[in-house]
Amino acid sequence: MEVVKTENVSRIYKVGEVETIALRDVSLSIENGEFTALIGPSGSGKTTLLQLLGCLDQPTSGRVWINGQDVSRLNRNQRADVRRGTIGFIFQFFALIPTLTAYENVEMPLLLNGHAPSQRRERVMQLLEAVGLTDRANNRPDQLSGGQQQRVAIARALAPNPSLILADEPTANLDTPNGKQIMEIMERLNRETGVTFVFATHDPRVIQFARRVVALSDGLISSDTVIEQAAPVV
Repeated sequence: MEVVKTENVSRIYKVGEVETIALRDVSLSIENGEFTALIGPSGSGKTTLLQLLGCLDQPTSGRVWINGQDVSRLNRNQRADVRRGTIGFIFQFFALIPTLTAYENVEMPLLLNGHAPSQRRERVMQLLEAVGLTDRANNRPDQLSGGQQQRVAIARALAPNPSLILADEPTANLDTPNGKQIMEIMERLNRETGVTFVFATHDPRVIQFARRVVALSDGLISSDTVIEQAAPVV
């Protein structure tokens, strides 16, 4: 089943009379359970594509489907509803709320979605265990290392049981051992849960974990290589 599909998607940014074409007629399908890397140099279009898949932006032309729903022309509130119920995000700079503990950061999406307190506690502790941070549940971000903060971000992204996780340069601010650990955790959770991961990177150490590599150049897909079939959906 397709989690993501784009059809002839273009994104043009205009500042005054100057137009910048970030994506050019990109068509892409991503199946449930994939662990896919979007690669390419700065300015290749990979972050723009992630933003479209995450309903953070709209295409100038073409169409985007998420779980079979055409999200191309939804308004801001409708896109927010899709994100809240379907998509988890992992950012380069972690994007944790600094005044909240690790537990409270992971709990936040569940609060927003109206889960009962007992459900929230069970889910949060399950996810903190999955990323190896049960002993850090009461620590705030400034009391955690960069690798630990990114593990909290992974747990938070998974909290509402999304079908799609989008990660933009998830290891860019980490040293090599922590970056490797983050990718190992993401890959393990992909295999265990079947949730689809799509991550943008230019780091060859990250690319080696991917089971599909989609390369972009000047807003176009220049190659698309499947290394291993998608993880089975459980």
